Amino acid sequence: MLYIWLAALVLFTILEAATVNLVSVWFAVGSLAALIAAVCGGPLWLQIALFLAVSGAVLAFVRPLAKKLVSTRRRPTNADRVIGRVCTVTEDVDNIAGRGAVFVDGKTWTARSAGGAPIPKGTLVRPLAIEGVKLMVAPVTEPAAADKT
Repeated sequence: MLYIWLAALVLFTILEAATVNLVSVWFAVGSLAALIAAVCGGPLWLQIALFLAVSGAVLAFVRPLAKKLVSTRRRPTNADRVIGRVCTVTEDVDNIAGRGAVFVDGKTWTARSAGGAPIPKGTLVRPLAIEGVKLMVAPVTEPAAADKT
């Protein structure tokens, strides 16, 4: 059993290093506890019980703390305030040609069509997202929604 627990420890550690998503670190710690029990001559039932108990305890107590520290929340920037505002196309938006511009919030932005269809100059559009330094825009479909917010 010594080699099985050692192999499990190595396997779970490699898996965690490959994913870096807190997937198997709990089982690596449990494997270490079982390996220590095996080295000390503990019976198989004790090794399995330690593996399950330690893995479960580490998962239950450490995972919530790790999730708080490794938060993937996106922090909004000042540029995000243009999303959802109505703006005007100042240069024809053509994704295939790789050109297009809109004027919003006192600035000219490079733009691409969110749907892929060309958008002519002068059309009112609404930015849906920011990808790099480009606004992904879609034409405003409702005249009442075209109020300059």
